[in-house]
Order: sequence, then structure tokens, then C-alpha cells
Amino acid sequence: QVQLVESGGGLVQPGGSLRLSCGASGIIFSRYVMGWYRQVPGKQRELVAGIDIFGNINYVDFAKGRFTISRDNAKNTVYLQMNSLQPEDTAVYYCNADPRPSGAGRYDYWGQGTQVTVSS
Repeated sequence: QVQLVESGGGLVQPGGSLRLSCGASGIIFSRYVMGWYRQVPGKQRELVAGIDIFGNINYVDFAKGRFTISRDNAKNTVYLQMNSLQPEDTAVYYCNADPRPSGAGRYDYWGQGTQVTVSS
């Protein structure tokens, strides 16, 4: 059974930082592209950052220079370090594991999400 479990969300003041973690089980983690997405009510889920099996990283524009994605294959965990947080970063953050780019599977998986609230 595949499980992705996010943690690290919470309430932070503007300008603050949070580090999200997503632990995976039931998959060969090193063969999955890992991504962080976020969603606010009434809007579509959007990509924040992704890291492939080779460690190549991509960020969407709002994340560049503020957020850092990383992975630890030995711990089956992907991280998202978020700095200089602003109220517009408030959202539920989701972890995604996708085996399709590497041909390791047919379906991707999602975590349950962790709430990030940026407010003074």
C-alpha cells in the first residue's frame, strides 16, 4: 500500500519559514519524480516545485529564490524549505510521487496535504 505523509505545515508570520516533509512508503522512492503542489479553495492545484530521479529540479516562478526542494532517497523523503513566506503562500500543500517519467509505474500518488497559513 502506497502512502505519502506530509508534515511540517502550520501558522507562520509573514517573512517566516517552514520546512515541509513528505515521507513515502510502498514505492521504490528513487524511481519516482517527486513534486510539491499547493491549492487554495476555489482554485486549481498548482505545481510549486519538482525534483526528478537524477536530482534535476524545477521551480515555478513564485517559488524561485524562496523555496528549495530536496530529496533523501535513503529516507524515502522529499522536503520543501520555504523562506520569506507571504500571505499569498497560504494554501494546502500536497506531495506527489510520479513513476511515469522513469517508466517505473502507471499511476501517480498524492499525500493528504498539510495546511500552511501565513498571517500576522
